[in-house]
Amino acid sequence: MTDLIRIVQKSFEDIKITDETWFEFWSARDLMKTLWYVKWQKFEWVIAKAKETCKNSWQVIEDNFLSQDEFLPEPVKTSIKWWRPKENYFLTRYACYLIAQNWDSRKPEIAFAQTYFASQTRKQEIYEQRNEENKRLEARAKLKISEEKIEETVYNRWITLPVEFATFKNKKIETLYNMSVKALKAKRWIPESRALADFDSEVELKAKDFIYAMTDHNIKEKNIIWKHNLENELVSNAKETRKTMLKRWIVPEELKAQEDLKLIEKRRIQETKKLENKDKKKLK
Repeated sequence: MTDLIRIVQKSFEDIKITDETWFEFWSARDLMKTLWYVKWQKFEWVIAKAKETCKNSWQVIEDNFLSQDEFLPEPVKTSIKWWRPKENYFLTRYACYLIAQNWDSRKPEIAFAQTYFASQTRKQEIYEQRNEENKRLEARAKLKISEEKIEETVYNRWITLPVEFATFKNKKIETLYNMSVKALKAKRWIPESRALADFDSEVELKAKDFIYAMTDHNIKEKNIIWKHNLENELVSNAKETRKTMLKRWIVPEELKAQEDLKLIEKRRIQETKKLENKDKKKLK
């Protein structure tokens, strides 16, 4: 059985195609041969079942089962007749996983295929999740720097008290989300003592950062002073940012709260400690 697993795993890796963006996919024809399917018609029936599962899972079929016809040139004339390559699909890892679930698991090689693509799909999910977390962490750190920068800018222009700056920041939130900070936190089940930004999506964090960047620039460029004028400039930029988001069908107040960035940071620290402990054990 160990030899079979090694052979089948190598077969999957050998037929895997990687494009210039490191996107991985498999040819359905190659996959069919690897799993000892003889007739395309029979394998196509399995693909059809997998497509149905994909649809029922609210995933886009065309994004996971790419028809080869979209990439093929027009038929070419050979010395005998016109020739067109056989029908085929380019399959994502997720598509292969769905196909595996519809195979005959009584065959050892197919049972292993189910495990292989399930584990590969899970690895991809973890990679994508970590990538999204990294983007949010980076955007949050950048927003914090922008907050510190604009706090210094307005401090020199008569917003000097912490409570005044807190009110200044809230104006941005109220305008961007078209509701009060308290109402937004209640809607997203965020504790009143916590910062909204720790639960923001990447697009929200970047939108807020952009508002601060425009405001800081205009305050200095127009030499704006006094609390009322500074708040008006911030509100104006927040309004324009909201308009842009709405035009792109992004309604800020309808976005869902994301995982607490503080918990993600804590998890990363724990992961780092575990890796360091493993390295220490290896050195002993």
